[in-house]
Amino acid sequence: MGTVSEARSRQLVEAAGISVSPWASADDPDRAVEAAQGLGFPVAVKLNGDTVTHKTEGGLVRLGLASPDQVAEAAAELLTGASEGANLLVTQMVAGHRELIVGLVRDEGFGPCVMLGLGGVLAEAVADVAFRLAPLGVVDALDMIDDLGAQALLGPLRGEPALDRKATADLLVAIGTMADDPAVVAVDLNPVVVADGRPVAVDALVELSDGAQ
Repeated sequence: MGTVSEARSRQLVEAAGISVSPWASADDPDRAVEAAQGLGFPVAVKLNGDTVTHKTEGGLVRLGLASPDQVAEAAAELLTGASEGANLLVTQMVAGHRELIVGLVRDEGFGPCVMLGLGGVLAEAVADVAFRLAPLGVVDALDMIDDLGAQALLGPLRGEPALDRKATADLLVAIGTMADDPAVVAVDLNPVVVADGRPVAVDALVELSDGAQ
């Protein structure tokens, strides 16, 4: 088993119908700048590859880049000393005060399960999560959202609209369908930013069984 690159992970979750932040791959700083200009500033630039994990902890992410010079400098830094086969992922920054964590796991006892939780800096401390067996329908997905304890954070907040529960339920249903592929061992969308009320995955990590692509 092993994780695939974020670029490949994004392709897999997009194919399942999950919204991700606009993105593009790049092999060098010049192409990273072109990608950023096409996406629109500000952007994030990340090192991308099958062996690139824990990007934030490893200092392999640059956020809030607002100019071509900043993108070129960040891209050059990230590629310095990068492992063979690694490249860059450029993605548009998504604005929102609230973050969710959404995942798919295969439990030895229960089988495939969808997870929903509050994200952000307080995620581990709060541990506000809900689980359902996959696949699941919209009603079960809406129940998952209702199961979260911090419901006040899901309403209108800091000038932003309430969480679009139907769109969030659709995301949960979509990630549940990924369990239909036995090659998909796990999916981690963290964070999922609530932008204008709608959930958008800004990072994706998919783990596949041996031999799967």
